[in-house]
Amino acid sequence: MPPKPKFSTRDRVLSQWRGVDYAPLEIARSTPARLPSDVLPALMKELRLDSRQAEAEVVKVWNSLIDPVVTAHAQPANLHKGTLFVNVDSSVWLTEIVRYRRKEILERLQHSFGKSVIQKISFRIG
Repeated sequence: MPPKPKFSTRDRVLSQWRGVDYAPLEIARSTPARLPSDVLPALMKELRLDSRQAEAEVVKVWNSLIDPVVTAHAQPANLHKGTLFVNVDSSVWLTEIVRYRRKEILERLQHSFGKSVIQKISFRIG
């Protein structure tokens, strides 16, 4: 943090006479600009863009990897801490997917993204 500039008596008297305090503007002008390379890593971490990018990739890959009959009735909703949440449109399809296709879907997605990204799948009606 740069040191605060000291204002002279003249500057204080002028600001009182004008009725406007220019000190915050002068401080803002004296603060040097930072390089984007210094700001971007913290900003990316704060916005969690890496995890959001992974979620978008899962949605894209889902439609190409999984059987079109299944994708017509089930779509990924979000990815949170290694669990992929998938919305299924009916209880009939939920039963079908959970009983017969869950393992195949999980293996395909883990093959594409790695076991650390997608550890398990949770299907729900939605």
